[in-house]
Amino acid sequence: MSRVEQPSRRALLAAAVAAAAVAGGAIPAVAQSAPGGGGADPDRAGARPVDYHAWTTYGDWRAGAVRGARPVAGARPGVVIGAPAGTTDYTDPHTGATAACEYATWTSPVHRLTVPSTEVIASWNAHTPAGTWIQVELKGTYSDGTDTPWYVMGRWASGDGEQDIRRTSVDDQSDGRSSIWTDTFSVDDASTGLRLVSYRLRLTLHRRPGTRATPTVWRLGAMGSDIPDRFTVPASAPGHAGELRVPRYSQEIHKGQYPEYDNGGEAWCSPTSSQMIVEYWGGRLTKEQLAWVDPSYADPQVCHAARYTYDHQYAGCGNWPFNAAYAATFEGLQGVVTRLGSLADLETLIAAGIPAITSQSFLEEELTGAGYGTSGHLMTVIGFTADGDVIANDPASDDNDAVRRVYRRREWENIWLRTKRYNASGKVVSGTGGVCYLYFPARPGPLQRKALAAVGVR
Repeated sequence: MSRVEQPSRRALLAAAVAAAAVAGGAIPAVAQSAPGGGGADPDRAGARPVDYHAWTTYGDWRAGAVRGARPVAGARPGVVIGAPAGTTDYTDPHTGATAACEYATWTSPVHRLTVPSTEVIASWNAHTPAGTWIQVELKGTYSDGTDTPWYVMGRWASGDGEQDIRRTSVDDQSDGRSSIWTDTFSVDDASTGLRLVSYRLRLTLHRRPGTRATPTVWRLGAMGSDIPDRFTVPASAPGHAGELRVPRYSQEIHKGQYPEYDNGGEAWCSPTSSQMIVEYWGGRLTKEQLAWVDPSYADPQVCHAARYTYDHQYAGCGNWPFNAAYAATFEGLQGVVTRLGSLADLETLIAAGIPAITSQSFLEEELTGAGYGTSGHLMTVIGFTADGDVIANDPASDDNDAVRRVYRRREWENIWLRTKRYNASGKVVSGTGGVCYLYFPARPGPLQRKALAAVGVR
């Protein structure tokens, strides 16, 4: 966001949900051992109002129902098109072009949520060669035993060439009891007690006829949650202290760049944060991949991240699953969208060498040293001081040298974990409730696996 508080698209969507409710790349050395030794106690967070579940193993893929899809084994098991189930036409709403596609489907077993949920966010990791793309859908069962329709959670391709669709969320999906807000399933009126108690996910894999190319999906999952309404959260005691060496990039130096990808600056906090962590894990773009960027622009890789996370329906780069999917296009990386429950969770991850991208909103006076207020902003948590304060790479900085910030622990945990806040006009609006992107190796080490499991990610 910019240095004055103004409504982002993400914040407007969150406000609408709240209103309805009322009515393998190279692993850096720092990641292979816990810097400073020790680490936060994984059990400190207690019971979680979050259930993240994913299908990732060969056994997982074999357990799904297939129509033309085929599980594949190997170092990174997944699902691909085998003998296509049929052919269909797809009209891209953003280009108007209609093209025939072969398709195959994989449908997950029913997952019963350990937390009957008011919100669910799907995320996935996939490879889509030119001329191929995927659609992810969710169908759930409510606590009263009735079912949702099949909701489209995203239509995604890693590229945007002539043979590719324009990656997109799908608006205007509702059954009168729940709705899809860009990338988030939300119960319309949580005060009724209605919850989602289980769901299935369906993958549809597409390709142009006449090619043997196929999408490969390695990870498919969803995070369900029921975060209680709260303006404040309990203060936590400091745990692990340490800092990870994460590249620093400013979104602000890109103001006015590429209006077709939402004009840089305040709109690029999500892809800028994503690119920082991709590069921390060793992900690099080639000169050929960056050749399209104006050579006068600094940090062309940030422009690239914005282009390849852009959601043509949302008209921005802040689609959470699209950012996680972008990270996983780099060899040896995977990404998920989830919620964390405490700064102890973040300390556990940092101790294992895993930085995190967090979403928060606040007035300028609520976060000392920020120098701005925002109704929706992403930043990267890279460590904690000896006093427990949060060390963040904040892309809403004037230049790269100013990106590293230290924020007061108590202020930061509250603006990140709360679900309600007052905006500059004194109106009650939504907070993000601990939303987080996690990017980590496709084959994490033992310490990393333990830390991820401690925060509910496997």
